[in-house]
Amino acid sequence: MADPLSPITGNIRTLHIVLGDQLNEDSSLWDGFDPSQDAALMAEVIEESLPSTTQQDNGLAISSKQRTLLFFSAMRHFAQQMTQDNIPLIYWDIPHKIVSLSDALQQTCEHCSPTNIKAVLPGDYRVYNALNSWAKRESRSIEWLEDTHFLAQKGEFKQWMSKRKKPIMEYWYRHLRQRKHLLMDNKKPEGGQWNFDADNRKSFGKAGPTNLPIPPTFSPAPITLQAQKDIEKHLSELPGTLEDFNWPVTRSQALEALDSFINTRLASFGDHQDAMWTNEQTLFHSLLSSSLNLKLINPQEVVEAALVHYHAGHAPINAVEGFIRQIVGWREYVRGLYWYHRADWLTWNALEANQPLPDFYWTGKTHMHCMNQSITQVLQTGYGHHIQRLMVTGLFSLLYGVNPKAIHQWYLGFFVDAIPWVEVPNTLGMSQYADGGIVGSKPYIASGNYINKMSNYCKHCRYNPKKSSGDDACPFTTLYWNFVDKHQERLSKNPRLAMQVKHWSNKAPNEQQAIKEQTLWLVNHIQDI
Repeated sequence: MADPLSPITGNIRTLHIVLGDQLNEDSSLWDGFDPSQDAALMAEVIEESLPSTTQQDNGLAISSKQRTLLFFSAMRHFAQQMTQDNIPLIYWDIPHKIVSLSDALQQTCEHCSPTNIKAVLPGDYRVYNALNSWAKRESRSIEWLEDTHFLAQKGEFKQWMSKRKKPIMEYWYRHLRQRKHLLMDNKKPEGGQWNFDADNRKSFGKAGPTNLPIPPTFSPAPITLQAQKDIEKHLSELPGTLEDFNWPVTRSQALEALDSFINTRLASFGDHQDAMWTNEQTLFHSLLSSSLNLKLINPQEVVEAALVHYHAGHAPINAVEGFIRQIVGWREYVRGLYWYHRADWLTWNALEANQPLPDFYWTGKTHMHCMNQSITQVLQTGYGHHIQRLMVTGLFSLLYGVNPKAIHQWYLGFFVDAIPWVEVPNTLGMSQYADGGIVGSKPYIASGNYINKMSNYCKHCRYNPKKSSGDDACPFTTLYWNFVDKHQERLSKNPRLAMQVKHWSNKAPNEQQAIKEQTLWLVNHIQDI
């Protein structure tokens, strides 16, 4: 096992910390870097994959094998490129069993005594605090640099928020589109409207999807295979499997994935972006979020590729606008909200939800076909598209009343694209409404009928989405009405959900009682449903 410190034989001027989700060569971290005086530090640390019980209580998640392999492989490939570029590098890999990034930093500083330490703002407030705490203990300071990967400028979201009582993604999206002049016809939106979401909710119909394009496959390089062996040896307790690993781990692979999406799936993405189908994981989705979040590609080049395709007449505006809205609108919006409320997210539980996460989230073993499909693919590949996350796995957790921190840890640990800045607001805010309405204007609740409308899952299920009580009642539908009943006061004040409270009130007393009894049965038999 090579000594990570061996490349550095003396003291250095500046130590540049390269975090695992900052694998971009155009990072501000490299401004002024001098290989003759400076060095870089990278580390695979135990607590980021297998935190202690105390760390888990504080919100840190156990990372799945798929997610861990993606990080390790991408980091090692980036390190290889740095070495080829003659950048002095200290790399602590997992066989060295370094517990934390602070420990790696401590041992490195003891060896090469850097005068200065630089790092780009992390995507995790916890990491930011941990490194600052280390620096304070050691009477050092860390120079935090701007993350130039994003479209929003430093301080732009905070300034935008200062002019509003409540954040609304749509208006932030319009603000960025206007400033960046994206899909604009002079000062008006291309196509005459800002948002084509109403055109992007089609199901596949009875025939299902046809002629689905196949995404590219990436044969594992020796670096990936070695990372896999190291995980199996040193982190064997991690959940999930490595058998179906097929994620871009280099910039060239990420660009190949981008090209594949733009040329084979973008045109159909808009119509069917909310649809689901049995045994079809990819459909027309981009599969680019992990590459974006590791910074192997940047949002500007992704958006520009979509615009070129649109202006060449190869994709309709509803598809291109819907895709760009996910990146320019939602992705930038949740990052802004994450840092705006950075210290508060894990303390919020507006709905006072305290149920434990059911065991089937870790196994996929449930008779609910939609949940079996959505969970199993996450366990196998680390992926699920946004409707599977929001309106299947997230919806069940919300309706059942799972403690927000528990479902947050599941999403953070299992999804390969999960970095706290994007996962936390999406899970605790949009999905679970733990923030009381900061990210979304209402709890995103629905019965089994929504899943039936947008997929063929229900046709393969033992449960009937139209029934809320009885042996074949759909758990989603039962829990939906229980949720409406339990939160009547809150929902009745929301103009988008008040009608559901009236529908509940109009149900016959015996029907209401049957739903309450069915809910109690579900809670007592949650592992059997």
